[in-house]
Amino acid sequence: MKIINLIIFFLISIFFIDQAYSNENIISHLKEGNKIIFIRHALAPGSGDPENIDLNDCKTQRNLNIKGINQSKKIGNFFKNNNIKFVKVLSSEWCRCKDTALHAFSKYKTFSALNSFYDQKFYKNKNKQINELKRFIKKWNKNENLILVTHYVVIMELLGVSSNSGEVIVSNKKYEVLSRININ
Repeated sequence: MKIINLIIFFLISIFFIDQAYSNENIISHLKEGNKIIFIRHALAPGSGDPENIDLNDCKTQRNLNIKGINQSKKIGNFFKNNNIKFVKVLSSEWCRCKDTALHAFSKYKTFSALNSFYDQKFYKNKNKQINELKRFIKKWNKNENLILVTHYVVIMELLGVSSNSGEVIVSNKKYEVLSRININ
């Protein structure tokens, strides 16, 4: 029994040490500034959007649930509590991204290059959006952090990594992933 308890304690310790290191690592990168911060929108159950989606009507979209709203607030608290500076928050025009940005940071602007192209209806916009987003990031000439609230497909296309709802992924302007953290 003592051996089992020791093994359990060891595994739990490793998890918390790894998590603490991960938090320290991301905070360190973010405090340096000059980072591009990709945030996948917070939890919005389901996948894709209804056939009748209208970007001007949130009722026709997949939206944050209460857990997603709370997750968004935790994202904002992570930045606030760690005194992480940023100069601008841009969001996809999808309501789940705008709501994530609103609950996390209060102020944001929409940027259509961050929109989803997951559904066939929007896939035709993919190349135009990605090229526009790359041009914008290339011209980004500030020493401050830039926050982009977007979708799985945009993050996958630019960074080549999958992302969870509410995940914060820190990269440089070369799209190299420097650190990441899941905020649940």
